[in-house]
Amino acid sequence: MTDSSTASLLEPTLLLGQTLRFTGNPFEMPIEDAVQHETRGGVLLRGGQIAAVDQADTLRALHPMAKTVDYGKGLIMAGFVDAHVHYAQTGIIASWGKRLIDWLDLYTFPEEMRFGDKAYADEIAARYLDLTCAHGTTTMATFGTSHITSVDAFFEAAQARGQRVVAGKTCMDRNAPEGLIDTPQRAYDESKHLIGTWHNVDRLSYAMTPRFSPTSTPEQLEALGALWGEHPDCLMQTHLSEQTDEIAWVAELFPEARDYLDTYERFGLLGERGLYGHAIHLKEREKSRLREVGAGLVHCPTSNTFIGSGLFDMAGLMAAGHKVGLATDTGGGSSFSMLRTMAAAYEIGQLSHSALHAAQLLWLATQGSARSLHMDHLIGNLTPGLEADLVVLDLASTDAIAQRSARAEDLWQAVFPTIMMGDDRAVRAVWVNGKAA
Repeated sequence: MTDSSTASLLEPTLLLGQTLRFTGNPFEMPIEDAVQHETRGGVLLRGGQIAAVDQADTLRALHPMAKTVDYGKGLIMAGFVDAHVHYAQTGIIASWGKRLIDWLDLYTFPEEMRFGDKAYADEIAARYLDLTCAHGTTTMATFGTSHITSVDAFFEAAQARGQRVVAGKTCMDRNAPEGLIDTPQRAYDESKHLIGTWHNVDRLSYAMTPRFSPTSTPEQLEALGALWGEHPDCLMQTHLSEQTDEIAWVAELFPEARDYLDTYERFGLLGERGLYGHAIHLKEREKSRLREVGAGLVHCPTSNTFIGSGLFDMAGLMAAGHKVGLATDTGGGSSFSMLRTMAAAYEIGQLSHSALHAAQLLWLATQGSARSLHMDHLIGNLTPGLEADLVVLDLASTDAIAQRSARAEDLWQAVFPTIMMGDDRAVRAVWVNGKAA
């Protein structure tokens, strides 16, 4: 890198607007103690990081030569973090009428067969990252397909954009089409190869990725558990207790297991760096073990309603001290938008008689998901020293939202209509690694 390029990276950029940062967990303390909001604030960016967060006038005075971008009343906050997606299902999002097992057979598996073609994988990876960036998502944890090419394509596309992402090769050695089947040894070898190629390169991280117990034999689960033991700094992502018929299927396939979670636990696939998508129909033993090890549970509300899975117990799990993130679950989830996902989480909370506050929803989509990915020391908040992944929200992006937010008496009344009715039009700007996307 030339001296001029280095100097350019270190030149400060000052973003002005409303600012929102979390000083605590709004599920654990009063909202006013967990959030810091400035109606006229600023965020100083330098070298891909957040250098300072303060009042606008203070930062202007301290950094008069900084390049300044003024977003007016735009709300500057951390970029959204999507903790569970299938980027390879981008093309089949919003497919009609099936529950989980039929969804896989009719839509998912035929589409995933196409990802052995690197050109097609490149096309979908780029499309997915473009779509999610337009919706304000800057980090995600994604399943690939069983093809190495699917993971290479995604990491290459994310690397070119400077994004912090997590991905892994989906491992399956049974109950899937022949073109998607691997073996225990191939799952181990190819996952190990991908770890060596991509893990901790730039802003990329690898996750062991058994799709779920029904599509892996005990031998494959054991191989992946062994590999995770060899690379404990990797994440591990899978599915858990999404639908009742799925749970019954697991019980048939693993008659010796105490419960669904035990099909992972006995093979070394339960741990603090584990991510367990859905986790709707958990038994008490499962809840206890997940909490004991500090594993991450990922709430996928639009998916849970779209394919008829059930209602995630956000209030109960949070009160019990679980680590919870939020996710779109593209393409079982019916939207690329974390705003729509927050709205669905609110609606499910209402059905469970526990209304989520706007601050809690925004925390789940940023800090909560970053924490579940063990990345909250890097992303997910407006905190000096964190990486500069930001979204700027227009809180009056449509006539319907504008007329409602105009009546707002505080920040939360202004933000909530955008959570409930906002889409990509509400995303005024996105910054990734300190650069405008």
